[in-house]
Amino acid sequence: MKSLRILVLLLLAIMLTGCGYNSIQKQDEVVKAQWSEVLNQYQRRADLVPNLVNTVKGYAAHEDKIFTEVADARSRVGSIQITPELANDPQALAKFQAAQGQLTGALSRLMAVSENYPNLKADGVFQNLQAQLEGTENRIAVARNRYIQAVQQYNSLIRTFPNNLTAKMFGYQVKPNFSVENEKAISTAPTVDFGTSTPAPATSAH
Repeated sequence: MKSLRILVLLLLAIMLTGCGYNSIQKQDEVVKAQWSEVLNQYQRRADLVPNLVNTVKGYAAHEDKIFTEVADARSRVGSIQITPELANDPQALAKFQAAQGQLTGALSRLMAVSENYPNLKADGVFQNLQAQLEGTENRIAVARNRYIQAVQQYNSLIRTFPNNLTAKMFGYQVKPNFSVENEKAISTAPTVDFGTSTPAPATSAH
């Protein structure tokens, strides 16, 4: 009886391997790892916002509208509860993407403010923060693209016969992905032109 049970388990293991169970498990872990990296890079950006805003305020204290926009956008990002299940919920993922896109837009407008303040553009702290922001935006783009590819590979895997039978048996479902709508705008890192052209300086106290 014991030998029969071992044989059945062995046959089951062989069948699961042949039906892609191990491959599904492996790719699912890849997706989770890539999602964690996406969150890590977005958090890095959110952590930069307060110092960046405070530095700009030192030269452009009256730019209340843009400061409010950045604060509101960061607040919306922070209000989304980050759980492992978020990436598996299409509506939650869309909300997350929209909030991050709004923060990207607000930061772009904040950085553009520096064009009116030559002293701000020349400030070493601001230049350092600007470089950190651009670097983080680039890392976000890389992490997001890797996540998109990982999800595409996972979804293709579980929809292909005979893997689809194994996926259905164990409850693996197609994962939602980042929408391509407005992806170009969302992927564009905020930039500041530190060229030779100098706009008319605005008075500010610092």
